[in-house]
Amino acid sequence: MKGLPGRQSRGLPVGARISCIDNTGAKVVQIVAVLKYHGVARRYPAGGVGDLVVVTVKKGTPEMRKKLENAVIVRQKRAFRRADGTRVQFEDNAVVITTDNGETKGSDIKGPVAREAAERWPRIAATASTIV
Repeated sequence: MKGLPGRQSRGLPVGARISCIDNTGAKVVQIVAVLKYHGVARRYPAGGVGDLVVVTVKKGTPEMRKKLENAVIVRQKRAFRRADGTRVQFEDNAVVITTDNGETKGSDIKGPVAREAAERWPRIAATASTIV
């Protein structure tokens, strides 16, 4: 089955600190906003696997720190359901820093990437070593 499910469980709200798994120089990032999020009044915006988010770099190289970057969530701890009925969850939360249109800024991605993120962002799929 192709495509993203209609209802993705979003496990990472605004303010969550996540590890960055590419070689851009960022180590820990914090979610500032979830792009293209349409929620309910007074509900915290949250992102899930495959979502494009705006992050600020909290730990990393001096050139990367204190800058706003776009990133795609590629792993989340909260279990989410696939179209075939299986539930998937990862050991940690992780993002990959990208440009506005989804081009990865780094040239390497460490660890597995969720299939949902790889289907939605082809450049992440090409750079990833493992797709789960």
